[in-house]
Amino acid sequence: MELKTLCELNGASGNEGAVRKAILEAARPLCDHVRIDRMGNVIAYKKGRTGNRRLMFSAHMDEVGFIILDATDDGLLQFRSVGGIDPRVIVSKYVLVGEKQVKGVIGALAIHLQSAEDRKRVLGYDSLYIDIGAKTKDEALADCPPGSYVYFDSSYQPFGDGCVVSKALDDRVGCYNLLRLLENSYDADVTCAFVTQEEVGLRGAHGAAFDAGADAVIVLEGTTAGDMGDVEKVRRVCEPGKGVTVSFMDNASIANRELYRELLALAEEKGIAAQVKRASTGGNDAGAYQRTQQGVRTCVLSVPCRYIHGPSSVVKLSDVEAQYQLARAFAEQA
Repeated sequence: MELKTLCELNGASGNEGAVRKAILEAARPLCDHVRIDRMGNVIAYKKGRTGNRRLMFSAHMDEVGFIILDATDDGLLQFRSVGGIDPRVIVSKYVLVGEKQVKGVIGALAIHLQSAEDRKRVLGYDSLYIDIGAKTKDEALADCPPGSYVYFDSSYQPFGDGCVVSKALDDRVGCYNLLRLLENSYDADVTCAFVTQEEVGLRGAHGAAFDAGADAVIVLEGTTAGDMGDVEKVRRVCEPGKGVTVSFMDNASIANRELYRELLALAEEKGIAAQVKRASTGGNDAGAYQRTQQGVRTCVLSVPCRYIHGPSSVVKLSDVEAQYQLARAFAEQA
């Protein structure tokens, strides 16, 4: 399955159905057994030639989005984010609302009408609305009732020197590479977990962790790059084009030190471009795997992503490839 196809599917936390269906169909011919668990995770298992190790690789299917709360009397939809989205990046962006994918635009009070104080502060969700062209509250809620999910209406586009821009690169890059991992055979038993609701608290991974029974869990993720503008080099988390990012620590987990060193050494041995994540930022499903039941060794391999959690995230395809190559090399070790 192409990365473009995965990114252009809509699947916010708790509403991953379209992504799950596509992944399930793609995974079935590639593995020995695939199922959906109670959290909606897709668990794909591939029996190894020797079964000398049990490995799990994990990526999350969900993306950030929005959800409808209500509407004003004059037909503007009120909404909140699902996952962490900076309201500064969403004004005037096109969106799709509800099951009918009603076209809308996120609006705010025009700058001509804002006071000097208004222009100094970030407009919060209480000051933002989705305009679908409805004239009344009843008209707006007829097609977009409370609880309707909202997605950025932005397409996947290649541009520049090996870059792509799209919504949902976090973490469809990981899902894309999990499917690629399933195309190969290994000595080890390999489980690929495509999990739900990472963006709202690592919820799917907590369930998948009970299925792991693994010697190690490698999480494939997207992570913030932080390499733009006047950011000092020492404060840049990671940089697109310099390879897969290996994390020693974030706000949800601390990597197993032996596993962390092993992955970096393996990248050097195989000539795979890799870099160290230079800040303890964010959090991901490794935190759930590391602390469930008796715990398990974990480490995170991330693709650097500019403008993450927005409508126009950017990655370098060479970094996506490096993530895959290092994960595969780890799975192929005797």
